[in-house]
Amino acid sequence: MSDVDAGAGLKQTRTASVLSLFTSASTLICCALPALLVALGAGAALSSVIAAVPQLVWFSEHKEVVFGFATVMLLLSGAMQWRARSLPCPTDQALATRCASTRKSAAWVYLAAVGLYLIGGFFAFVMG
Repeated sequence: MSDVDAGAGLKQTRTASVLSLFTSASTLICCALPALLVALGAGAALSSVIAAVPQLVWFSEHKEVVFGFATVMLLLSGAMQWRARSLPCPTDQALATRCASTRKSAAWVYLAAVGLYLIGGFFAFVMG
């Protein structure tokens, strides 16, 4: 595999991790944010947020779809992370350092996405 192919693979992995982070964050919008605001006694703030952005209700009404899409994105990103772990880094020292840094940051973004997903799932299906 050439350096260009390996770099493209790592870039795709990082992109998939960032997309899975956004989809996992949407699980917080549907379920954890309303629960947190109500638990803090900020029901009026929640009402104001929903009045300002009524589209947020869609996330709560369709939480199965939101979680299903987030699950698919996390699985795709996890598979890409697994595949990218064995991709070779370039032989150039600067590019190799960048490659290792990108690989590490993609893994941390993926772990953050999984954490957000689990928090959202707890509030959606255990507490809700």
